[in-house]
Order: sequence, then structure tokens, then C-alpha cells
Amino acid sequence: MQTIQQKIYRTLTRMLIPGVLFCLFSACRNDPKEISMLTGANKNHEDKATDITGIYSKEGKVKARLFAHEYIKNESATQPYTDLNTRIRVEFYSDSATLNNVLTADSCRIYDATGNVLMWGHVKIVTTKGEELTTDELIWNSGIERIFTEKPVTIQTSGEVLHGNGLEANQDFTWYRITNPRGSVSVQKGEMPAD
Repeated sequence: MQTIQQKIYRTLTRMLIPGVLFCLFSACRNDPKEISMLTGANKNHEDKATDITGIYSKEGKVKARLFAHEYIKNESATQPYTDLNTRIRVEFYSDSATLNNVLTADSCRIYDATGNVLMWGHVKIVTTKGEELTTDELIWNSGIERIFTEKPVTIQTSGEVLHGNGLEANQDFTWYRITNPRGSVSVQKGEMPAD
């Protein structure tokens, strides 16, 4: 037979335990917006890696190989991007898998939505023909497959050195135009248009 105290204790236990559990479970909700505001996770969500090698292929053929010391991907930025830092190197290949051009730069940023690429710091392109382009900044527009810069540019060929401000070129660098050339350019007899 139970005493009155045991009955009261048992009744209170039956009422209090579910009430306490209900309060605990309802208090344990996590609002993702509140958490990201407290931790700053939205602003600082970055994936990082070091010493990476990337291979870009199209229709089963390797088109480019990329080497970078530092890789940072930020998908929560207003315009999601990927940064490659600390002397990057990109090797471009033809359809027959021969090396076409080599591009080096200190850093680059790839905008994920558009595929456009901004390269800066000691940017250099060396072609298999021995031509060498140097500048401080290049922009590759993947949509129209063109390379641009408004910065000073130097192109060294086998016979001359060309200087100017600004450049437009196709992505494989088989055609280019310096938009504001400066300095002198040597031409062969018959290459100058007649007035």
C-alpha cells in the first residue's frame, strides 16, 4: 500500500517530467539564420586547398592543365568565385594533345556563374611560336572566348618588341591586337599600305 506522500510524488512526477521534456524539446530549435549571424558563416564560408592540379577536358580531350599553390572557393559571396594564388601556371593543349601556350600569373579569380577569369600580377603568356606577352592584368571572357586588358602590355616576337596600352586577343593567342600601340614597329618593304 502506498503512502499519501508516494501518491503525491508519483502524480507530480507524471505531470512534471512530460512538461519539462516538452519545454526542453521546444527550446532546442536552431534557426539557421540566427546561427549564421552569430558565427558569420555566410561571410566566411570558404573551401581551401594547397598545391592543386586541375585538368579541364572537353569531349574527352585535355584542353588545359592548371597548377596553383593556393585554392580558395567562396560559394556564399554575392558573386561566387574561386581564387587561385601564389604563382599559377596553366598549360593549354591543342586537339592533338600538343602544348600550345603556357600562362603564368601571381593570382587569378574565376567567377563561377559566368566562367570569366581575372588574372593579375606578373601575367605572362608564352606561345609555341616563341612569342611572349607580359602585362599586369588579363581578363578572359569565356562567353566570347576573348582575352582583354587595358593595362600596359609588351609582346616580344622573334623579330621585335611591341608595346602598348590595352590588348584584345583570341583565347589561343593566334590573333591579337594592341589597342593603343606605342613605340616604333619595323615593317618589310611592301607591307605598308600606300596613301
